[in-house]
Amino acid sequence: MLFQNALIENSTAPACIRVEDGTFTAIRPDLSPNPGEEVIDLGGKLVLPPFIESHVHLDTCLTAGDPVWNRSGTLFEGIECWSKRKEKLSRQDIRDRVNRAVRLYAAHGVQHIRTHVDVTGPSLAAMEAMVELREELKGTMDLQIVAFPQEGILSYPNGRQLMIDAVKLGADAVGAIPHFEFTREYSVESLNFALELAAKEDKLVDVHCDEIDDGASRGLETVAARALELGLYDKVTASHTTAMHSYNNAYVVRLMRLLKMSKINFVSNPLVNTHLQGRMDTYPKRRGVTRVKELTEAGINVSFGHDDIFDPWYPMGTGSLRDVVFMGLHVCQMMGYEEIMDSYKFISSNAARTLHLGERYGIGAGRPASFIVLDSKNWYDALNSNAAVLYSYKNGRKIAEGVPGTSKILF
Repeated sequence: MLFQNALIENSTAPACIRVEDGTFTAIRPDLSPNPGEEVIDLGGKLVLPPFIESHVHLDTCLTAGDPVWNRSGTLFEGIECWSKRKEKLSRQDIRDRVNRAVRLYAAHGVQHIRTHVDVTGPSLAAMEAMVELREELKGTMDLQIVAFPQEGILSYPNGRQLMIDAVKLGADAVGAIPHFEFTREYSVESLNFALELAAKEDKLVDVHCDEIDDGASRGLETVAARALELGLYDKVTASHTTAMHSYNNAYVVRLMRLLKMSKINFVSNPLVNTHLQGRMDTYPKRRGVTRVKELTEAGINVSFGHDDIFDPWYPMGTGSLRDVVFMGLHVCQMMGYEEIMDSYKFISSNAARTLHLGERYGIGAGRPASFIVLDSKNWYDALNSNAAVLYSYKNGRKIAEGVPGTSKILF
């Protein structure tokens, strides 16, 4: 196939893209069709690498209000609601909901998802189901699975063994939730356990880290120090880190040195954390989103994620990462023109670094022919107009297409 008149990653110069046997074989402005080759004229539309969901809980998706609603809108009531919903979990329940959620994502140009799967329960049914789905969906959606101890590692009965068992079942990454452990000592010990397990088993790490408004919650420094000491570096991700919003600046300046040395990644979830954080405040109310702008300016990798889609923690969500970026730019005050133009990287190249996708990702000759086409000429306009994803190709195969939304003005 030959795609003509493509504006690749905000370029103003049209290019041609040749795809053969599921691979990009040439990208130049002057490619001519080969005999019998299918030609698609993109008409000056924006072409991007596929979007990447850096952080979501597919095992909890589409369960809001079942069996009860989170009335307070707080993180901790959400955990209580989920504890009740877990009683109804079955492999088929999880499979049905995940398949629906994956199709929502595909319609919005997403081809890679890192999902956290709760492993604190009477069984590991959710992990077993997700491992099955990872294999079944790999032709259309790549799933990366984090073993996530929703109710703690040390604070939950048999929590350590459940994590070990989840890794043996096939988790790609080890998780932790230090701010939910009973004590500061448990918090540190849980992180030591998680990172040492990952190092031993050659797994990635993604920690729900300091997802709280408490400025004294400082699991992040332990995560970064252990990533540095164990040589895990950018195999480690700190998700949320919303307490960083409440840290005093003197402490942050000192912490930044360690964060840069450790080379860890960060994932921010602007939709959900703007909704959940600051719940104990009267006025002024904290936004509660981590310091995305400062981390980015320091050269530290940050990507964005949904976190939740219609579940006990967040009663909305459609799978559109455009919504995540749109909110993130507002609450992080990153509304300069260049910041907006570059913001697609939070859900593409930055996220690819977080997931360690390497040479499997990106638009370039010799790489898998996975890309999306948006109904716009650049990302600024696509973001502002909520442009439709016209096509999503994975390994040269079209997996989704959309139609631009239109309105008829009657005056």
